[in-house]
Amino acid sequence: MKKILSVVAILVMGSLSLTAQKKSDIRINGYAGYTFDDKIDSYYDPTSYYRGTIRGGFQGGIGIESKLNRATGIELLYLNQATTAPMEYYKSGIQYKTYEVGLNYYLLSFNRYFGMNPKVEPYFSPMLGLAFANIKNPNIGGASGYTKFAWGLRAGANIWASSKVGIKLQMQLLSVSQGFGGGAYFGTGGAGFALSSYSSIYQFGLGGGLTFKLGK
Repeated sequence: MKKILSVVAILVMGSLSLTAQKKSDIRINGYAGYTFDDKIDSYYDPTSYYRGTIRGGFQGGIGIESKLNRATGIELLYLNQATTAPMEYYKSGIQYKTYEVGLNYYLLSFNRYFGMNPKVEPYFSPMLGLAFANIKNPNIGGASGYTKFAWGLRAGANIWASSKVGIKLQMQLLSVSQGFGGGAYFGTGGAGFALSSYSSIYQFGLGGGLTFKLGK
């Protein structure tokens, strides 16, 4: 929670600084949505493999966006999800264990807007950045983390309820390249296994949020 509050504080301070420079071109975006399950696996042979699921759940976040012109915006975006990952793997026999997983995305989003009317603002956004993840073994209390390249795509629309406040509706795909697995991550406290390969994460989600225009 302290990490999330620190990120929010940094984003808010950044927005105030940008607003001072371009009052009419800054937005603060709040996000809330649901991500669906994603299956992950790696297989060498019957005694060297793992497979499981990154369970879906709530994902929230915040973003600061600078509109460069009517059709283009650049957004600094933070997304967070706390979930679990039930896994099957082989170590002196078939083992089953559920890990606690925290996913934190820091992304730069390039937002392309398509004009329809003043009340509806469709958009499409490719995203690039980093994913910071923490994997905890609840049985022994050990945890390990990693940082990986992340990318995403999203499409949606802002529906403006007033000149300052809008409702966001969107769908998105987030991916962490080679983002899960390996002995270093499952082997916390010596209770895991020595498989060194990785499985990429693909998270599809639906959701929305609120957008606020700052300045005049």
